Amino acid sequence: MAGAASALFLLDIKGRVLVWRDFRGDVSSVQAERFFTKLLEKEGDPQDPVAYDNGVTYMFIQHNNVYLMTASRQNCNAASILLFLHRVVDVFKHYFEELEEESLRDNFVVVYELLDEMMDFGYPQYTEAKILSEFIKTDAYRMEVTQRPPMAVTNAVSWRSEGIQYKKNEVFLDVVESVNILVNSNGQIVRSDVVGALKMRTYLSGMPECKLGLNDRVLLEAQGRNAKGKAIDLDDIKFHQCVRLARFENDRTISFIPPDGAFEVMTYRLSTQVKPLVWVEAQVERHSKSRVEILVKARSQFKERSTATNVEIELPVPTDATNPDVRTSMGSSTYAPEKDALIWKIKSFPGGKEYMLRAEFKLPSITAEEAVPERKAPIRVKFEIPYFTVSGIQALPWVRYITMAGEYELRLT
Repeated sequence: MAGAASALFLLDIKGRVLVWRDFRGDVSSVQAERFFTKLLEKEGDPQDPVAYDNGVTYMFIQHNNVYLMTASRQNCNAASILLFLHRVVDVFKHYFEELEEESLRDNFVVVYELLDEMMDFGYPQYTEAKILSEFIKTDAYRMEVTQRPPMAVTNAVSWRSEGIQYKKNEVFLDVVESVNILVNSNGQIVRSDVVGALKMRTYLSGMPECKLGLNDRVLLEAQGRNAKGKAIDLDDIKFHQCVRLARFENDRTISFIPPDGAFEVMTYRLSTQVKPLVWVEAQVERHSKSRVEILVKARSQFKERSTATNVEIELPVPTDATNPDVRTSMGSSTYAPEKDALIWKIKSFPGGKEYMLRAEFKLPSITAEEAVPERKAPIRVKFEIPYFTVSGIQALPWVRYITMAGEYELRLT
């Protein structure tokens, strides 16, 4: 078994301890605060999530103006501890709406109660907010006798309570994919991948056994079925804890007893070459240092039966540009001087279409003697395409599919 954490600390933005929970008695709060304050004061990037000092390993994450940190004198599994800290953030957000210094100060009692249940003697325990909320209430004043923990805490299925009943059993599944693309100034794709998530909402009675079938190439080949055509190769798969991993490793079947309500059953990545779904070309012309003209073409490179919605194209403009004169063949534009950008919004962008934008900006007549080299910010694109996936992943016919832009950047020449 991996080593245990000695203590868990919640610190403010300056590294001062707000709340801490001692589990093993071998790391003091003063020792941790001094080390972390020095770490923050160091020049350069102090955000390396794992640090070592004087026999103690510190692992931490930041959320808003709060740092969450564990300290340990044992050999801990860093990935497990960092994941646990992220789950602590999720639980606190469930209770306080948002995790920040003020919400911690207002809820010290509940914070200590949660930390006592989520980690025992330095080992992570229960991290499901819905289960914790069944026996840790946010109200400080309670008339009832101390409540017994729900069966889920002592049961093998720690993410679902027993006795759940619905008049109508329902399951909703959304496949949401984000396309990450980076195109250089020569029009070549430098980076291209797809990150997807299978998001479920379950309203089922009892302890239901669910199975999810995908057009996974490995599964189809194992079953002796033709894996050509619509089969896909899934990489970097991560499952919710409810999925039976042994069953998946054995025959690629996704089998699970789901939590009640909304959760992500699975995330995945496809490192495949993806054609940019919305292609943007921009030409910038300067005229006698007094004005600059930008001509932009946006083209949808997906099938006509699909339509991108809420398309937003962020075009960089010179920092000293003023008085924009913009004309578009579709949509509307907004000048955002705080971003040094022109925002072009198109509500509905059908496949196989091309739209244009022409903008003219004034430039100051006086320039500095030592001109600073102009930054070359990329064009950023946002969009959503309902009922469409880039990967070609398929589940059941009543599943809703959505594709959206992730880190979607096109460099200017």
